[in-house]
Amino acid sequence: MRAMTLPRVAIVLSLAMPVVLGGCKPKAIRGGEGTENPDLDEGAMGTGLDRKDLADLMKTNMTALMASPAWASWRNGQPPVVAIWPIKNDTSEHLDDQMLTLLSDMETELINSGVVSVVSRERQAEMIAEANLQQTGDFNPAMAAQIGRQIGAQYFITGKLQAVDERFDKERRVQYTLFLQVLEVESSIVKFQTKSERSKAIVR
Repeated sequence: MRAMTLPRVAIVLSLAMPVVLGGCKPKAIRGGEGTENPDLDEGAMGTGLDRKDLADLMKTNMTALMASPAWASWRNGQPPVVAIWPIKNDTSEHLDDQMLTLLSDMETELINSGVVSVVSRERQAEMIAEANLQQTGDFNPAMAAQIGRQIGAQYFITGKLQAVDERFDKERRVQYTLFLQVLEVESSIVKFQTKSERSKAIVR
């Protein structure tokens, strides 16, 4: 059999190349409960906070709240009216969408507990706009008391997210802390406080 010349070899390789490359194209996969990849969200993509991190931090704090004396007193009496003040983001990350999801998850868990009556966050925003006030992540007791009276809330649940970023050589570790507080509207007395922690690292 006569050997192929260099031009013929080049033609054959060029024709075969799409077949080879076609097998390497990206593939979209579905993950989460009820799919073929239920643990897809378990792996970290970086040192930033993701949806699973925030859900875990919130769950830890809510579990502590529901085991606290403050919660027990609510369970044994008339359901109090609570409102959720924005969680202050003290990290350098842009987490607006993730923080909204965090607040929605917190609101859902409080409502479903049946122990407290929860002011809708949408209604809360409307009342703040009507009163010409601006609600921010910073908890201002005087402003909170005025807003509380407007929306009929007896307690505010609020908190803050902080981070400590450490670097050494090519390694990086970020330690996140989510604080949660329950404050009485009229007195600003802290009725409950807790925190949860999560560390993420890149190690080479």
